[in-house]
Amino acid sequence: MTALPSSTKLGLRERKKLRTRQAIRHAAYRLFAERGYDGTRIDEIAEAAEVSPSTVFRYFPTKEDIVLTDEYDPMLVAALRARPAEEPPMTALRRAVRASMGELMAVPGVVEETRQRMRLVMGVPALRARMSEGIAATGDMLRGVLAERTGRARDDLELRVVVGAALGAMTEMLFHWSEHNAEDDLLDLLDRTWSALEDPFPG
Repeated sequence: MTALPSSTKLGLRERKKLRTRQAIRHAAYRLFAERGYDGTRIDEIAEAAEVSPSTVFRYFPTKEDIVLTDEYDPMLVAALRARPAEEPPMTALRRAVRASMGELMAVPGVVEETRQRMRLVMGVPALRARMSEGIAATGDMLRGVLAERTGRARDDLELRVVVGAALGAMTEMLFHWSEHNAEDDLLDLLDRTWSALEDPFPG
């Protein structure tokens, strides 16, 4: 079972909640692999995770949420808030993404879980559609942090462009990774992705 890196400090209650979330998610992935996404019911996931169906719904309001939610956003926010105040927004965001993703990918099981998630997203239209909602929520969260750093309004055009470009690029990176058998190192792809944003076709 995966866990957040030890540098992420959680209280006892939060650790218990995290373990429950992870148990539900891992049980769901096992069943999805055996029975398919559409062929797996919430009550079956609950039984496999040894929790009640109501507990599953308390942590994940829909079946799509089991696949699409994770613990990455809080890590990214913390990494972004830790960047030096004088860094330009795009630089701070790039370095925060690199640091938080590197920390997350080092946790045993996370890379394989990401492979499973992307296979499901690529194969289940409902998940791909819902993924856009999650990206929008992440974008709003990141604009809020960058607004704090820069003194700009949360809906500032430049902040929207910076965050939208970054999230769009990372989404395409994950699609590329999944379409190419999810074999490449994600951090290497991330570096290529940000380089492409800065200079897409170097001479």
